[in-house]
Amino acid sequence: MLKIPDSIHADLIAHAREGFPLEVCGILGGTGDTVSAIYPMTNTDASNEHFMMEPREQFSVVKDLRAKGLSMLAIYHSHPETPARPSQEDIKLALTPLVSYVIISLADPTNPAVKSYKIHDGNVEPEPIETIKH
Repeated sequence: MLKIPDSIHADLIAHAREGFPLEVCGILGGTGDTVSAIYPMTNTDASNEHFMMEPREQFSVVKDLRAKGLSMLAIYHSHPETPARPSQEDIKLALTPLVSYVIISLADPTNPAVKSYKIHDGNVEPEPIETIKH
């Protein structure tokens, strides 16, 4: 289970809406199974179908996480027009072991969906998200 503070949950949806109609991406940091930091990133692909994080930003985030004693818990991205489930490309590119993959769907703009998955060696398992008060 991935525990996300309600404020960061709202930030995920806001980031997806700000980037619409393109995909947005970023990293969630924290300890154990609880997220405590969000790092919006630049999608260098500037596409509505896929994303690529800017490498220097990624390196900077990893340094910041280490400095704060946090771990990378999840990689997130949005699906502007499709459901919150991993595409074949998402599955193929899920190369970071032990992290969650969070997808924010704006397919229904009035009711955005935020879902999490564990993806390893092409296997996709839905992971529950608990929104917590913070």
